[in-house]
Amino acid sequence: MFGYAVRRALRKKTLRYGVPMLLLIVGGSFGLREFSQIRYDAVKIKIDPELEKKLKMNKVSLESEYEKIKDSTFDDWKNIRGPRPWEDPDLLQGRNPEILKTNKTT
Repeated sequence: MFGYAVRRALRKKTLRYGVPMLLLIVGGSFGLREFSQIRYDAVKIKIDPELEKKLKMNKVSLESEYEKIKDSTFDDWKNIRGPRPWEDPDLLQGRNPEILKTNKTT
């Protein structure tokens, strides 16, 4: 009698918890395989040769950008904080709102 009750309870738990868990593990494995395959398929895609030539011509390196700003002077640089959502951006950055209003109406 006791053995039958244990087997019945075990069978009930297996059907209720074990089978969905196994389905989740096996199904997740197949799902992950499909999603990870996308990465390898994207690498195989060939770029148009004309577009590839344009991309190679427009190479920007750190050294070239440094050469552009090397001789710049930043002595007159001023740090301006951006406005918070509840603040008026014109007042914060030192612009006169009355002048801005007259420019918008004309």
